[in-house]
Amino acid sequence: MRREFSAGGVLVRTIRGRAMVAAIRPRGRERVWALPKGHIDPGESAAETAMREVREETGVEGRVVEKLGDIRYVYTARWEGEDGERIFKVVSFFLLRAGRGRIGQIDAEMRIEVAEASWLPLDEAPRRLSYDGERKMAAKALERISA
Repeated sequence: MRREFSAGGVLVRTIRGRAMVAAIRPRGRERVWALPKGHIDPGESAAETAMREVREETGVEGRVVEKLGDIRYVYTARWEGEDGERIFKVVSFFLLRAGRGRIGQIDAEMRIEVAEASWLPLDEAPRRLSYDGERKMAAKALERISA
């Protein structure tokens, strides 16, 4: 079974006294809210990947606060040339504090992947995000921020 390694970020910012998290809607999956993430490039650390992917997919820079954990799952490839192959995937997630940038100011080349980026209330993210593992990462971030 092939293995893939990715990293992503739970990017948080306080807006009008409320903790918010950056979430994306992937192109072609308009009912899905997800955390920004992507493949780790050669020579890149997981933390560097998380910061790059967050910036590319949301338009906002983030700095790493801490690693939140890993999500592990198996999926079946459904694209040309890979149809039917089972892949074991590990995604490392990091808590990031938002810096410069404006949500939704996504690079033109990322528009093929990301339909929308928006701030969601962090306390609602464990219910509103579409994927169980990502909901757990948002809940961990909420615990860390609230502590």
